[in-house]
Amino acid sequence: MESGKVAEEAGPSSGGGSGCSSASACGKGEKEGEMIQKMDDEVVGNDDCDGDDDDGDDRDGDKDNGFVPGPLIPLKEQIERDKEDESLRRWKEKLLGCLEEDLNGQMDPEVRFHSIAVVSEDLEEINAPLPVHENQKNDVLFVLKEGCHYRRKIAFTVLHNIVSGLTYSNTVWKGGFQVYESKGMLGTFAPQREPYVLTLDEETTPSGVLARGNYSAKLKFQDDDRRCHMELKYSFQIKKSS
Repeated sequence: MESGKVAEEAGPSSGGGSGCSSASACGKGEKEGEMIQKMDDEVVGNDDCDGDDDDGDDRDGDKDNGFVPGPLIPLKEQIERDKEDESLRRWKEKLLGCLEEDLNGQMDPEVRFHSIAVVSEDLEEINAPLPVHENQKNDVLFVLKEGCHYRRKIAFTVLHNIVSGLTYSNTVWKGGFQVYESKGMLGTFAPQREPYVLTLDEETTPSGVLARGNYSAKLKFQDDDRRCHMELKYSFQIKKSS
């Protein structure tokens, strides 16, 4: 499988709403973490992110070259600063994409994922709600044709505080062997009422007899503070192109 273009910029889904309309509007994160994971099972699931990454890998300078994220400040406190300046207050609300009454003073940002979809010119859009239901954990999440170009599309909401430098990694196994890995930077996102909808990098399924069959994969989202917001284990299938 091959990585394609850089992930499209984030923006709220159709229907509008105040806030950052793209990842670039909120600014890009300062780094891209390396996330190489090993997975022993081949099931679909929404596992809680392990506090100790099972590979403990810090390759390619993943110790951030001495980078230390600044301390988190409650978003409500950030908005309340310079509150007497009405124009600055309105600018902050527009920039941060939320209203003061939406905030509860919680320090840590929270990212809630609502759905994951596969978009391809060769197939109709395949959409799966998140989290995956318990009785679907052993199901194949989607089926792709060999040699097809496709993208994953995710919808999520940010709560409580700004999430900085949100990255993703997708690792794929076949027959117990890792065969592919992709990763990318999504950006920095402020809380807002409308969900963000992002389309990830374009990928291409392999072709040939050996490429067909069932695969297991793990999709992980993590921010600058190494906070894991979702780790989705799933299965998919590549079939012969008709």
